[in-house]
Amino acid sequence: MSFVDFHLTSEGFPTFDLEDQRYRALAAWAVIDISLLMGVCLDALAMVDDIANGRPAEPWSSEHYDLTLTPDGVNFSNYWADDENGEYTFSEFREVVERYWVFLANRPEEPFMQREYWPDLPAPEAEVRLWEKTWNRPHPYRGRLF
Repeated sequence: MSFVDFHLTSEGFPTFDLEDQRYRALAAWAVIDISLLMGVCLDALAMVDDIANGRPAEPWSSEHYDLTLTPDGVNFSNYWADDENGEYTFSEFREVVERYWVFLANRPEEPFMQREYWPDLPAPEAEVRLWEKTWNRPHPYRGRLF
């Protein structure tokens, strides 16, 4: 079993359960910065692939977090919550991002939502195609998680 499990609250917001509170910053980053946005998770997965294959990755910066990712690990800084700062190994970061994609991809689709792009496809596949069209290349996780 993983050290983090993602799920939706009864109100439909992403949240997590942890066995070890040391991973709080890592899980909080996923639910806050990625939220329910598959495209952002696809960006994070591409960043993981870059680092895993020896390519540098730009630092991740948002209105909540700054992340620096290297093959040795990731350093988290939260602007607003000191208890959500932390350092993790690269493999811990990769596991959380991959598990978060699986969580997002397995959420039920909203029946009243209509996508403008590939509405006939399941949301995860449409999001991957949109990412690939935007970046004009196959997503590096194609064939692994999707």
